[in-house]
Amino acid sequence: MADSRGVKPPVIADVARVAGVSVPTVSRVLNGSVPVSAERRDRVLAAVKELGFRPNGAARALANRGQPMIAVFAGNTTRYGYASTLQGIEEAARQAGYMVVISVVESARPEIAEQAIDHALRQPLAGAVVLEFDPPGAAALRAVPAWLPKVAAAAGSSSGGESVPHAYMDDRLGAYRATQYLLDLGHRTVHHVSIPSVGTESARLVGWREALTEAGAPVPPVIGADWSPMSGYDAGSRLAADDEVTAVLAGNDELAMGIVKALGDQGRRVPDDVSVVGFDDHPLSGLWSPPLTTVRQDFVALGRRVVGLLLDQLAPGTTASSVRMVPDLVVRASTGRVEAAVHTAS
Repeated sequence: MADSRGVKPPVIADVARVAGVSVPTVSRVLNGSVPVSAERRDRVLAAVKELGFRPNGAARALANRGQPMIAVFAGNTTRYGYASTLQGIEEAARQAGYMVVISVVESARPEIAEQAIDHALRQPLAGAVVLEFDPPGAAALRAVPAWLPKVAAAAGSSSGGESVPHAYMDDRLGAYRATQYLLDLGHRTVHHVSIPSVGTESARLVGWREALTEAGAPVPPVIGADWSPMSGYDAGSRLAADDEVTAVLAGNDELAMGIVKALGDQGRRVPDDVSVVGFDDHPLSGLWSPPLTTVRQDFVALGRRVVGLLLDQLAPGTTASSVRMVPDLVVRASTGRVEAAVHTAS
C-alpha cells in the first residue's frame, strides 16, 4: 500500500524555483502585503497551480502552539448515516487530542471539491477523513493532495483503491443476506429500490442481484431513488400497482418508511401483502408501523475506526490497513412468510 507520508508537499522554495523568483517574492504574492509586478505575480500563481502548493497550516500551528486538526469532507451532514459517522469521528479525534473541522462538499464537480479542500487546508491539518458515501465524497477523496495523510469511510468499497486506507461497511453482504432472508420466507423474488451510488452501482444493489441470481429467482428492474422518504413513497406507489410484488428491499430505512406508507395508502398491507426490508437501522425504524426489518449498521463505530486508521498513518513506522465491518440483519414486524403475503383485492 502506498504511504502518503513518502510524498513531500511542495514548499515555498519549490514555488520560487519553478517561477524563477526569490522566496520573498513568492511570500509577497501569497500574502498580498507588498505590491509585485503583474508579470512576476502571474509566474508565481502559475507555479502554485502547477505544483499544487498550499500554505502549510500545520507549520503555522506549531509556530503558534496551536492544536492540530483533522479535516472531514462529506457530501451531507444531516442524514442518519453521515451524522452518526461524524459523531464517531469527533469522539475518537477528541480522545486522541485532535480537533475536527468539517467541510461539506456540495456537489461532485471537481472545482467544488477543490474549493472545499483549499478552504480546509488553511487550517493546521494533521490529516483528512473523507466520507465516501456519495459522488461528492468520492470527488473530495480525489482532490485531497497526495502529501496529506488521508483515509476514507465508505459503504461497500472505496474508489480510492488500496492506495487509500478505508473503513467500510460491507453493504454487498448486508443486501445479499437481506434478500436471501426474504427468499427463504417463500417470496418468488424481491424488488429493489436503490439509493444513488458512488460508482456504477451501489454495493447494496450488487448484493441484492447476486442473491437473486444464485437462487435462480427473477431479477426485477431496479427502481432508482434518492435517500428521502418522499422518494420512497413515489417508488412504493409504483410497486403497489403491481399485484406480483410481495417483497421489497429498500436502499435505506427512510426509503422503506416511504414505501410502507405508499403501500398502505394503495390498500397493500405490510407484511400481510408485501414484506419490506430497510437498510441502516435508523433510530425511528423500530418505532415505525409496522417496525422495520432492516440491515443494522454501526456508523458511530465506523467513524471511530476510520480515525484509528488515520492515527495509524500518522504514527511513525506503522502502516494503515483497510477495515471491513459486517452489518447485521434485524428482523422486526415488516416481513412475513409468503403465505401471508398473497395480495387479495379489496
